Amino acid sequence: MIELRHLKTLSALKDAGSLVEAAERIHLTQSALSHQIKDLEDRLDCSLFIRKTKPICFTSAGQRILTLADDVLPMIRNAERDIARLAGGEAGRLNICIECHSCFDWLMPTIDHFRQNWPEVEMDLTTGFSFQPLPALARGDIDLVVTADPEERTGIAYIPLFTYESVLAMSKQHQLVARKAIQPQDLEHQTLITYPVEQHRLDVFKHFLDPAGVEPDEVRTSELTVMIMQLVASGRGVSALPNWAIHQYIEQEYITSRPLGEKGVWCTLYAAIREDQKDSDFMVDFLNTAKEITFRNLSGIKSA
Repeated sequence: MIELRHLKTLSALKDAGSLVEAAERIHLTQSALSHQIKDLEDRLDCSLFIRKTKPICFTSAGQRILTLADDVLPMIRNAERDIARLAGGEAGRLNICIECHSCFDWLMPTIDHFRQNWPEVEMDLTTGFSFQPLPALARGDIDLVVTADPEERTGIAYIPLFTYESVLAMSKQHQLVARKAIQPQDLEHQTLITYPVEQHRLDVFKHFLDPAGVEPDEVRTSELTVMIMQLVASGRGVSALPNWAIHQYIEQEYITSRPLGEKGVWCTLYAAIREDQKDSDFMVDFLNTAKEITFRNLSGIKSA
């Protein structure tokens, strides 16, 4: 009566919190997802969640099926991994390079989880702040690059991981707190604190300041998010960072934030891999694991 597709649908709905987001995650239209839920409710003759609530509130029957999904879906994924390893016998290598200073929050849990399932895959991790990682990927020196700056290169595929909003972090006493949304000219006389990355690769310059021809008074850099937050909270400047990277500091009322522009600045994070590894079982599983963990742990992101 309860099919695997139903378990996947309910699980996606729990993690996403809305029909639209859940449909995006499992690559269905909202209409098709609603039809699946209605089909299961008709079979069980009961409602699974309370309509028009946000986040979604599940009924007792819905909670019971979610418990079943939490038990069954990991078992199926583990079995699929085991079968892929038995069929392919892949030992392989996965040398990862990141171009994102704030990515460690989700990447390390992803690597830990992946290593448990693929112990025979040799893994390494480096940062791409002191060399050009995409040419190294094309040469075969590394195997995956986490980047927000895709460049068209022969033999390289870009797999979207998730979409995030870049927001302006500031102290709770900052004068710009009065703004509902930040305009480029608002940063003209500010000290902007960034990661030590070329300005043309930073979201705030590439998508917000440069198109408006605006330069901040001063640019100050720091490699650590926690240090940037300390500087911001003490009124030493403002910083444009991914919404998920500063979520905990906002929750703790350490800082506050505002969107960049009326519609916000939305960017996508990609995994760059070589075309010849795109269908490798362990690579596919790593990418799926990364997406699963990010959507489970990061706040404010969307399906790419």
